[in-house]
Amino acid sequence: MVDAVSTDPATVVARLRSTFASGRTRPLAWRLAQLGALRALLTEQSEEFLAALRADLGKSAAEAYRGEIGFTVNELDHTVAHLEEWLAPAPAAVPAAFLPADAHVVRDPLGVVLVIAPWNYPLQLALAPLVGALAAGNTAVVKPSELTPATSAAMARLLPRYLDREAVAVVEGAVAETTALLEQRFDHIFYTGNGTVGRIVMAAAARHLTPVTLELGGKSPAVVEPGADLAVTAQRIARGKFQNAGQTCVAPDYVLAIGDTATALEAELATAVGALYGEDPASSPEYGRIVNERHHDRLTALLGDGRVVTGGGHDRAARYLAPTVLADVSPEAPVMQAEIFGPILPILTVPDLDAAIAFINERDKPLALYAFTDSERTKQRLAEETSSGGLVFGLTVSHLAVPELPFGGVGESGMGRYHGKYSIDTFSHTKAVLDKPLG
Repeated sequence: MVDAVSTDPATVVARLRSTFASGRTRPLAWRLAQLGALRALLTEQSEEFLAALRADLGKSAAEAYRGEIGFTVNELDHTVAHLEEWLAPAPAAVPAAFLPADAHVVRDPLGVVLVIAPWNYPLQLALAPLVGALAAGNTAVVKPSELTPATSAAMARLLPRYLDREAVAVVEGAVAETTALLEQRFDHIFYTGNGTVGRIVMAAAARHLTPVTLELGGKSPAVVEPGADLAVTAQRIARGKFQNAGQTCVAPDYVLAIGDTATALEAELATAVGALYGEDPASSPEYGRIVNERHHDRLTALLGDGRVVTGGGHDRAARYLAPTVLADVSPEAPVMQAEIFGPILPILTVPDLDAAIAFINERDKPLALYAFTDSERTKQRLAEETSSGGLVFGLTVSHLAVPELPFGGVGESGMGRYHGKYSIDTFSHTKAVLDKPLG
């Protein structure tokens, strides 16, 4: 456990609560200064973070910058540009029976926030929520993942150099440290990870009636309809699926190929993988690695399902698993029972759009739903007849990078949303103010 001043969770939280009570985090100037300092951290220490991400996940510099540092810098820039506008009191109409009177809505900071980050994007998913917490005027504890120790250590060492040490703390560690943190009273808990731990977080929060944001996963389908440009479709599915070696919460988890599209799509996906990583992805500097041997073993156990179209190779010692496409996969196969969270893409065939919609709706609501089609009617039906955290046509993953779109799940894929103005909503209390003169 690392903190600039204290190593005890109760002491850390008490210090941050005292800072919040003093009022120092409320002024717009303080918030903007912290956001500016966070941006300076990311730009001035980018090489150290890139090296840490390479050590933990085998991420190339380009992928790590794009998906972790650059993403967070864009979030910072968008927030700084609009923060004063977002925080301005919003007028509200007053019924005639109460006139004369004034009504408006203000945003109050919540207090002390806990951000529990996952290992797959260990920098972005720790700092992007922190952007919202600080912009909303809170103090915050950041708990990085112990499964990415180099990135965790870098954040623990560097954040106190740039940010207000009395307002932001980093607590490292594993289950024991997270458990100790969850025993404290927070004003909001923001957790990104899996549903099993999400339930533990929610149960701990319930003891203090603490609101939570749960950014979970799920099996996000990609629907491919006849008539779609299959070469473009395959390129976009492969890029979204295999970046970070498939360890992305919104990666396409499986393909639902409608009608006779599956066979042609198989060949195009194999071509797309080759274009991204060459004939030997193991030697490609752009292809990442599985986070640890336990997850490598979990993933290789799924390779027996269906027919291998491309990939399938693996090396446990190197934590390498090739970008793999599986065809002729049964809905009952083990690879279809839980989120894959790795570089394995099953293709299932369904006869028509009705069957695809039924397949999706029979399962937990996904974090994202992707569709590749030229039919506006199909797009309308998917929008109206399915439920998912996000719905994207013609692309995968990229909706996260649109700062004015909310990001979050629904049902088993999570609750709450953030990014841009939605982060201010999450980390603030929207307070009603009514002022009636006494005269």
